[in-house]
Amino acid sequence: MNQILFFLADLESGDTLKETAEAVEEVTGEVTSQVGQLQKYVNDHIPDLIAFGMKILFSIIFFLIGMKIISILRKMVRKSLERSNADAGVKQFVDSFLKAGLYALLLIMIVTSLGVEPASIAALLASGGVAIGLALQGSLSNFAGGVLILLLKPFVVGDYIIEDTNKNEGTVKEIQIFYTKLATVDNKTIVIPNGTLANTSLTNVTAKDERRLDLTVGISYEADLKAAKETIEKILREDESVLQTEELIVYVDSLADSAVMIGSRCWVKTNEYWPARWRILEKIKLTLDENEIVIPYPQLVVHQK
Repeated sequence: MNQILFFLADLESGDTLKETAEAVEEVTGEVTSQVGQLQKYVNDHIPDLIAFGMKILFSIIFFLIGMKIISILRKMVRKSLERSNADAGVKQFVDSFLKAGLYALLLIMIVTSLGVEPASIAALLASGGVAIGLALQGSLSNFAGGVLILLLKPFVVGDYIIEDTNKNEGTVKEIQIFYTKLATVDNKTIVIPNGTLANTSLTNVTAKDERRLDLTVGISYEADLKAAKETIEKILREDESVLQTEELIVYVDSLADSAVMIGSRCWVKTNEYWPARWRILEKIKLTLDENEIVIPYPQLVVHQK
């Protein structure tokens, strides 16, 4: 570039055509030399570039084939677990664990095929083991929690649970390696770490097939107590969801400030609990109204001398 500037300066100062030709020839020769060096470098390294490109191409093909093989293996394992009637949570956990392990193995094989020595990979993993362990401490805790959940079975897929610490609740949909997914009644998804579920208390609402239904209704002090108890008991006896073979009792629960509180206990199928509760409460209200039995609201009587 400097020589070109000198060349232009020479033209402006009126140098001879001979000197101009020599300057142009010198610049051209230098450019030609640099281009030749670049061409020689490319020619010398074309085999290496082609070989590296072929490795990348084969790695991509190998990865696609590996994905297909992993998919086939996962299907085979899922079918095997289905034939053995394994729990849905076990099937989900094993499938997610198998997927992660096989993909990790596939990536190691691809890196090795690109020329990285397996000993180097092992040394890298060994030297970084402590750091990896510290970084994945929470994930390892969640993994261990998932194993404990599958072994001890405090809940299974399909159970409705309440996590007592944060009061998260819902139906268990998936038990993965590190997390459990719950579906709430309004169709939201809650993701809870397995370590949290394994190390805190929880309530399994649907662990049993039957659930006790407790209801409390207040009636006026002036109302006929016996008639009210008979009315409530009759409603429970006639309801289709109430298990007549189990305990059914209607009793006076307490004498409150503004009402006599009548309690009742019966048993229903767990999956019918909420529909039965809503239906029975509505029927009690309507039937008590028909029989002119008052359900009072809180009130205060003031006496003045």
